[in-house]
Amino acid sequence: MSIVKINVLTVPAEQRELLEQRFAARAGSVESSDGFEWFELLRPVEGTDEYLVYTRWRDEESYKAWMEGSMRQAHQGGGEGAPKQRPAATGSTLWSFEVVQQAAPKQD
Repeated sequence: MSIVKINVLTVPAEQRELLEQRFAARAGSVESSDGFEWFELLRPVEGTDEYLVYTRWRDEESYKAWMEGSMRQAHQGGGEGAPKQRPAATGSTLWSFEVVQQAAPKQD
């Protein structure tokens, strides 16, 4: 069964737009990864400054391969020799889950 990784990012209000722009600029970079199943960036609505980055993977090995390859490259900023970008988030925690049940809308 699939696994889910949720990265909890603490993002100050003044950095929210920057964080969302950076994710938008990388759109498409994870979709071609072997074993990738789903992505969502969840913006907090009230009561917290934490964004949730939800990804779903076929298995732990697929996630690790992405982390060691494409994701690492995407987070290096402007490439070799370019100044490293400061993070938009001030903190990060990774939650890991196994999918044990799921449901989808019924098809008529």
